[in-house]
Order: sequence, then structure tokens, then C-alpha cells
Amino acid sequence: MLSHLSFGIADLGRSAAFYDATLAPLGFVRIWTADDGIGYGPPGELDVFAVKLQSKTMALPGPGFHLAFTAPHRDAVDQFYAAALAQGGRDAGGPGLRPNYGPSYYAAFVFDPDGYKLEAVHQ
Repeated sequence: MLSHLSFGIADLGRSAAFYDATLAPLGFVRIWTADDGIGYGPPGELDVFAVKLQSKTMALPGPGFHLAFTAPHRDAVDQFYAAALAQGGRDAGGPGLRPNYGPSYYAAFVFDPDGYKLEAVHQ
């Protein structure tokens, strides 16, 4: 359904460190790097997610918006969460089962350094 998604960010170095660390456990790597952005995706494929440096004031999406990444296993969800917090992310819901979403829905939620809400989920 979707080809790719990008977020506007305030500090490329900070976001690079954050996303390099948090997306690695999920199997995503840096696909490209430019002076004003970085793209991530599965190794050897096209980017599916990018961050782009913005010089203007950013407006974050409102309540209800978040980006969910598929995790290959539950340990990857745990690793995503730990890496996010170690790289300046904020907790938005630690790793665990979310039975209200489904009997095997295992997820963790964080806010990235710019305030975007992210999820890693394994089902």
C-alpha cells in the first residue's frame, strides 16, 4: 500500500544515531545518506523510511498518529525499545503483550528525539 514515509527532523546527527540504533534490531539499515537526510530499508532494497532535515519550525502530527515498524521477533521489540531509550528517546509504553490489539500482539512504543511516536510490533 505505501511506498515510503519520511519525517522532518531538527538535527540530522542526533536522528542518525537514534535511527541507526533503533532500526537495526528490526532488520533495517541505512540505504542512503545525504547532507539533508537519511533513508532506511531492508538490506539491498529501496528505502521505506527517511528522515529529512528541516530548517523551518516543524509541526508534529496530532494525537493518534504513530508509525509502526514490523519486528521479526519479540526480542527485536525489546532491543528496539532499549536502543531508543539509550539514544534519547522517551518511553511511550514498554515492551509487552497488548491483548486489546490481539492475542499475540507484542509491542513497544517510544517517542523519537523530535517527538514522533514510534512502535515496534511482532505478531
